[in-house]
Amino acid sequence: MNAAEVKIAPRQNSKTSNQQKKIQMGTNNQFKHVCFDLDGTIVNSYRTIYKTTIKALEELNINTSFPEQEFQNMIGYHFIDIFEALNIPNVDFEEFIEIYKKRYFDFINESSLYEGLNKTLIEIKNLGIKISLLTTKGQEQADKIINHFNLRKYFDLVMGRRDGIAHKPSPEPLQIICRKLKIEPGNSLMVGDTELDIECGKNANAKTCAACYGYRTEEQLKLNKPDYLIQSIEDLICVLVPQKNSTLK
Repeated sequence: MNAAEVKIAPRQNSKTSNQQKKIQMGTNNQFKHVCFDLDGTIVNSYRTIYKTTIKALEELNINTSFPEQEFQNMIGYHFIDIFEALNIPNVDFEEFIEIYKKRYFDFINESSLYEGLNKTLIEIKNLGIKISLLTTKGQEQADKIINHFNLRKYFDLVMGRRDGIAHKPSPEPLQIICRKLKIEPGNSLMVGDTELDIECGKNANAKTCAACYGYRTEEQLKLNKPDYLIQSIEDLICVLVPQKNSTLK
């Protein structure tokens, strides 16, 4: 599939453009499981992550500055990789993470759920589709964030970074989720806003859906050839239950 063949989910309650090709699609019975990324996919957390990072570095007496946009474009990567790319030297990673985790909730009010998230999760549950979360955040941190936003009731499994298990883009964590839920990767849809999410899904032989409202542009995400693109979380329902007049771009 090339970039021109990526399926664009139609916006709900919107008219289809005359320039978009209409195709006939029935109900999509393929998906029995949707796996969501966290940051930039269900929670708009950029300001929390940025401010917590700055605070933790300050407490380590590391005086540095870096462009916010450059930092935002790397959200989703491991902090070790981020610091290397931003040329931030001499960071004791273990000490940084301890401070980061302690300070994160000092800035939690800078984060918010994407509009329409709860409604979308309810609709997915009503379809009988399993829901999981896969993030590079540590397991304890991921659990705290999900509980803070009162989302636990929607998720059948929450998987953060765990010792001994590779993180995205490795397929390993998604494969583990699928085994625990007793669902084949081929019946799963990986939804995320970065290349790491798309690569993880593809590596696990799952279908992939790029969230263009997150921390990467649509043009960037198309380079990774996801199976679907959505412009809002609510558009995901049109992927799971395609309308007869879906659009293909």
